Amino acid sequence: MRVRVTFNGDVLADTRDAIRMDEGDYPAVYYIPRKDVKMDRLIRSRHQTYCPFKGQASYYSLVDGPENAVWSYEEPYDEVSVIKERLACYADKVDSITVTEA
Repeated sequence: MRVRVTFNGDVLADTRDAIRMDEGDYPAVYYIPRKDVKMDRLIRSRHQTYCPFKGQASYYSLVDGPENAVWSYEEPYDEVSVIKERLACYADKVDSITVTEA
């Protein structure tokens, strides 16, 4: 599986190492390794949220783009440690998140 995230016509992330998480009735979320994300396009935000299943989430805003568009669980609960320090994007805050089986 290949996951590509674009913003303002540029590739923000491109990986074959994403982890897909399905959470109830919500669309699937893809957690992408930081090495496959253009981290220079992100600005650390002060925003944080809490999930009872994963823990405390930290956020990033896009340079010249929406605030809090990307999140990460830097110290997730043991049950979901596989997503530690990976990044996920809100689909409505980027141009596209494309998933292919290539």
